[in-house]
Amino acid sequence: QVQLVESGGDSVQPGGSLRLSCATSQDTLERYDIGWFRQVPGKRREGVSCIHHADGTTYYDDSVMGRFAISRDDAKNTVYLQMNSLKPEDTAVYYCVATAPFSTIKSMCTIYPPDYWGQGTQVTVSS
Repeated sequence: QVQLVESGGDSVQPGGSLRLSCATSQDTLERYDIGWFRQVPGKRREGVSCIHHADGTTYYDDSVMGRFAISRDDAKNTVYLQMNSLKPEDTAVYYCVATAPFSTIKSMCTIYPPDYWGQGTQVTVSS
């Protein structure tokens, strides 16, 4: 069974930084591509960033390119999303997701619904 546990959400001022964590298992990291999606009330969930399970290829949505960075620590079985230069429009519930790999990492983030979702963590950017 795939378990994804997010943490790190908080309230910050514009321009601030946060690091989200997604704790999972070694088996999940080896078998699934991992990503971060976000959702604002009234809008559909959108893929923010994803990382390939084997070669570490990454994808970023244009709205976060250059500000966010996804990474993984296999020793801790954790995937991170470092978020810098945060903007009010980054306010959302952020979800860690996992998908059995079958296509490109960009497709995982932009086309196909993930197979598994975490419970979400709230990020609020406001002055």
